[in-house]
Amino acid sequence: MYEGKIIKFYREKYQITQEQLGKGICSGTHISKIERLQTEYAPEIVALLSQRLGINLEHEMKNLKNIKMRLNHWHNVIIMQLFEEMDTIHEELEHLELIKVSEYVNLYNLLQARYLLMKNRTDEALILIKVIQKIEHKLTPYDSNLLKHVLGIYYLANQDYLNAIQPLKAIQDEVYNNPEYYYHLAVAYHSIESPIMAYFYADKSRQFFKGINNYIRVIDAEMIMTIQLKDDGDFTETIKRFENLIQGCELCNAPHRKAKVLHNLAYEYYRRKKFEPASRYYKDSLSLKDKESSPYLLSLEGYIRSSFLGCLLPPDELLQLAKEGLETAIQKNDLLYINLFNLICYLLQFKEHEYYEYLYDRALPMFKKFGFVYLIHRSKKELFNYYSKTNQTSKALKIAEVLINH
Repeated sequence: MYEGKIIKFYREKYQITQEQLGKGICSGTHISKIERLQTEYAPEIVALLSQRLGINLEHEMKNLKNIKMRLNHWHNVIIMQLFEEMDTIHEELEHLELIKVSEYVNLYNLLQARYLLMKNRTDEALILIKVIQKIEHKLTPYDSNLLKHVLGIYYLANQDYLNAIQPLKAIQDEVYNNPEYYYHLAVAYHSIESPIMAYFYADKSRQFFKGINNYIRVIDAEMIMTIQLKDDGDFTETIKRFENLIQGCELCNAPHRKAKVLHNLAYEYYRRKKFEPASRYYKDSLSLKDKESSPYLLSLEGYIRSSFLGCLLPPDELLQLAKEGLETAIQKNDLLYINLFNLICYLLQFKEHEYYEYLYDRALPMFKKFGFVYLIHRSKKELFNYYSKTNQTSKALKIAEVLINH
């Protein structure tokens, strides 16, 4: 059944008509029927057509039959986050032109979108996602669930956490045998400050990652679980968990994971107003990150704030760091960090009125639009304190009502 598809693919690739290909071998009508799998044909005819096209039909048949196996392996490598092997398989599949005429072309495009998201090429991934969504009714049940997973990851990559939950929750376990999506649900719930759901799904993903002996991803899941835990009074149990995660990252030679763990430990100190260790751990996290990346900007924002509130560095030195962060955010056209670093610049220049005006008019609406729950809540608390201090009673009461409802 594959011979006709292969002949049609290469005939069209070389821009040969059916009559031209069949000249001296068989009629164009017969080739049409071979390509559409509507007739029996002699092996000798197919051999002559293949020779005229300059292809090794046996080799091409083998490639076509192995496509699903290679795609499944690529998916597993993506889940395991084995980046070098992932890139190698991607390169191999890019040169396997027959994918385009195989029955697995949709699976390939979905995994290609997933690969692009892992490379932070979200715009390219979205183009593929939109193409696949147009033919969603034609997808196999597995591919349909994979599309939901990829869509959820796309929303996470764009920090649109509320929209990420809907497709991820719609995934059918009985059809889609990839519990990795529990981890992405955990990330989404954590980001909208839903600790119970975040812990629940992180634990389920941890069990999956343990089952496939992927200890790097186990660290990812356990980090989310650790963040959700309530204080144990003196914070020692939480610190111990983070130290164990840091040690795990070192044993696995995983500096990117270690950077994440350090950042989250810094934040735990920051929210307890322990600014000196917060600043130190943010700085350690920064040293392991790419200066042009969003994770770097996130840790930089935390480092500047904790250093300022703890009076650890002069404001003018911190202002220079904030301006560098703002410049990077503008180059990346990253609205979140453009807003955050503009706020920090006002803060470091002690421009109180401008800070709160920008927070209310620009930053808070943007935080609401994309569902940044923590930043929304933090902004409202800041605004309430400012309005109360400046005797803007009606505004303070309005904010207070929102905070109580929250």
